[in-house]
Amino acid sequence: MSPMDERIEEALAELESLSSAALRERWSAMKLGPAPRISPAMLRLALAWEIQARALGGHERSVSQALAQAMAAKTATAPMTPGLRLVREWRGKAHVVTVGEDRIIRWNEKEWGSLSEVARAITGTRWSGPAFFGMKSKAAA
Repeated sequence: MSPMDERIEEALAELESLSSAALRERWSAMKLGPAPRISPAMLRLALAWEIQARALGGHERSVSQALAQAMAAKTATAPMTPGLRLVREWRGKAHVVTVGEDRIIRWNEKEWGSLSEVARAITGTRWSGPAFFGMKSKAAA
């Protein structure tokens, strides 16, 4: 076990012995904002996750965005999986977008960086690509 792994294990083990008040103090000391009103067991889990994420680098940007969106409980976006085919009618014309096995978005025989770029090209205005193509839905509360 590496020294970093040992430090993480020690920090996680220490959480088990902390009282509810001490857990809330640890939360504040880690600059995570006001401690949430959750059980000590849940607070331990949240602190354990934060300790590991800080030590090991956390999530990829896309995962962090998905988690933030889920926590805000506004919308949920369907994943962009290889082979995906989206069809949207706009002003009487059907537009077909595909996501290749290489995860590249294709429309009108061109490659695009995002669905939003495609939606902008089709409409001439700024749109959320996932919203334009019907990939967003209201998240369950």
